[in-house]
Amino acid sequence: MDTKHATSIMKIAKGSIETPVYLLDESLIEANMKILRHVKDSTGCKVFHALKAYASFATFPMMSRYLDGVCASGLNEARLGREEFGKEVHTFSAAYRETEIRDILKYSDSIIFNSFYQLEKYGKAAKNKGIGIGLRVNPGYSEVETEIYNPCAQYSRLGIVHSIFRREFPQHRSLVDGLHFHAMCQQNADVLERILGSFEKYYGKFIKGLKWVNFGGGHHITREDYDIELLIQLINAFKLKYGVQVHIEPGEASVYNTGFLISTVLDIVKNKAEIAIMDASAEAHMPDVLLMPYRPNILGSGTRNEKAYRYRLAGPSCLAGDVIGDYSFDKPLKRGDKLIFTDMALYSIVKNTTFNGINLPDIAVIRAGGKIEIVKKFGYRDYRDRQS
Repeated sequence: MDTKHATSIMKIAKGSIETPVYLLDESLIEANMKILRHVKDSTGCKVFHALKAYASFATFPMMSRYLDGVCASGLNEARLGREEFGKEVHTFSAAYRETEIRDILKYSDSIIFNSFYQLEKYGKAAKNKGIGIGLRVNPGYSEVETEIYNPCAQYSRLGIVHSIFRREFPQHRSLVDGLHFHAMCQQNADVLERILGSFEKYYGKFIKGLKWVNFGGGHHITREDYDIELLIQLINAFKLKYGVQVHIEPGEASVYNTGFLISTVLDIVKNKAEIAIMDASAEAHMPDVLLMPYRPNILGSGTRNEKAYRYRLAGPSCLAGDVIGDYSFDKPLKRGDKLIFTDMALYSIVKNTTFNGINLPDIAVIRAGGKIEIVKKFGYRDYRDRQS
């Protein structure tokens, strides 16, 4: 984000906007869309946005102009994709519920199965409706260091392993249109290159006659140091070698560095350190801060000891570990100050909770021209209706 954008966001925060609030910058999202469209135009691949990372449909009309559609993780995402994005919907789940499969097929253009059992149970119904059918496979290689995010970790339930695939696939081949693998998380194209080497080693001989291969998500395409030209080369080489369409499913890359969470300092207490209690919660409003874990950036802040005034920032919930991180500032914080957490569009809104009955942050969009539109406000009914 350039200085101009940062200054604009800080001006908004200093104004009358109520907090906590997720602030989505549509112009920044569109800049990411243009990068993804460049990959699409340079390769002829299909690019689908992963709803699991970001599903705020207030920006879908703009995003749908650039992408081929969305990938969904189940019925609700598939329906949202069909109704709000309005283009192709490709659905994968580790297992499908029998009570939902009819509607999933209604909303999906393709469905990807995680086992031959699921393929046998639902594949013919999908084929009879003209829906594309894929199998998710385990490529046998990944470089994801955080175990909870590693789809190829030991005992992973995600993707058919090669020993089973090579035995079972020949008898099911007539039903299958494509293969899908996903083995990345916030990584560059050189990682994809090594994963492709493993994938081709195990599954390359089965690709002939298929229509497509899906390279999954985790491609950090819109990050400044991402090697876009290598990605383009890999896709083009794969298409030429196997004669198939290639799909990719960026989620985080769609909205990387395009959203903010503005939060107000409610109080400052002291226990060997200055502790600022915010009206935003790590546990409820930015859960990946605790799960990943990671320390989100705040505009105008420094690392723990970088600047003169040091604070631990924490949420208002009863969880003792509801701690956002340690920061430093050029000036002392005051009760009522607003702080701006960056890169909060992805995996925040889709994961947040009403733990402790804490209200969810509002959702606002900065439209083209700078107009701020509050697209959603939450209150007691949103908490109540989730309980019973």
